[in-house]
Amino acid sequence: MTTYAFPPGGLPPQSQSPVGRAIFTEAYAFLPAGTMRDIVTSVLPGWRNTRAWILARPMSGFAESFAQYAVEVAPGGGSETPEPDTGAEAVLFVAEGRMDLSINGEPHILDPGGYAYIPASRSWQVSNMSDKPLKFHWIRKRYEAVTGLRYPDPLVTSDAAVAPLPMPDTDLWATTRFVDPDDLGHDMHVNIVTFQPGGRIPFAETHVMEHGLYVLQGTARYLLNTDWVEVGPGDFMWLRAFCPQACEATGDEPFRYLLYKDVNRHPEL
Repeated sequence: MTTYAFPPGGLPPQSQSPVGRAIFTEAYAFLPAGTMRDIVTSVLPGWRNTRAWILARPMSGFAESFAQYAVEVAPGGGSETPEPDTGAEAVLFVAEGRMDLSINGEPHILDPGGYAYIPASRSWQVSNMSDKPLKFHWIRKRYEAVTGLRYPDPLVTSDAAVAPLPMPDTDLWATTRFVDPDDLGHDMHVNIVTFQPGGRIPFAETHVMEHGLYVLQGTARYLLNTDWVEVGPGDFMWLRAFCPQACEATGDEPFRYLLYKDVNRHPEL
């Protein structure tokens, strides 16, 4: 059964030890799900009955290109003015509940696994018209326009509607690509990566793209720079450019994560 993790909220009891697994280094940050509690949420201007865990934001000298949120909207909540930056594009991915989304006045309903790409300068709104909380992931990036390239179109689809593409010579590692990687209009990709039990990244990837990785399902050992870290549902990994990474899936279910990366643009000089 496909499941999609989300921050647990709440607050641990006083009997729990404060010793934890969170890590922040010059190369990466690791935020275990257990760090995402009620006391670290933010309320956002323009949003009703909503709270958010802000997991990543641009930081000079670290990962600079994106911000990533986990957003919880109570029944009746939402926003008519969700994005304060007209130059920002967005990806929304629903973990739980039902999202009523409007893009340029066109209505859409997203259930768990629902995915939306919203280009910069488009008007959009989100509401929770159900009687249960809406929980979704929101990735924001300032769009890098290029003369001669048109802005991408909005896209609304779902995890179930897009077939994962196997990596070369293996059936243990696949990527769900929601947009065409050769479409130069897109300057970021937000994909879902899936490893079957025993699957792995068989080399230490070391590249210019920054990453946000939110674990949706399953467990793995993940290489972050020089450290092998045990990861599981709801954990978040934040990697700066050129941080070595690799993965070995563990457990008896697929290991899946939502992956952000910046692509298709010259580095600024």
